[in-house]
Amino acid sequence: MDIVAIMEALAEQGVTVLFKADAERMAERDKPWTFVASGAPLRQDVLVRTDAASVEQCFAACLPRLRELGFSFPE
Repeated sequence: MDIVAIMEALAEQGVTVLFKADAERMAERDKPWTFVASGAPLRQDVLVRTDAASVEQCFAACLPRLRELGFSFPE
């Protein structure tokens, strides 16, 4: 999975993507990774977001939802 290619493809479609690792949650071993997708192409009431234990879990939770909303990106 090419994370940069996915984020670039979403950004090219007008989606703002935030992907982060939280140091405090990492130390506590409590879902330190966060993925958030927002922006103009998404309705104001739609925010695709998850907190997860790994990068892969973040994408597994959010990418299907973004596809359902009509966005495309590399697999």
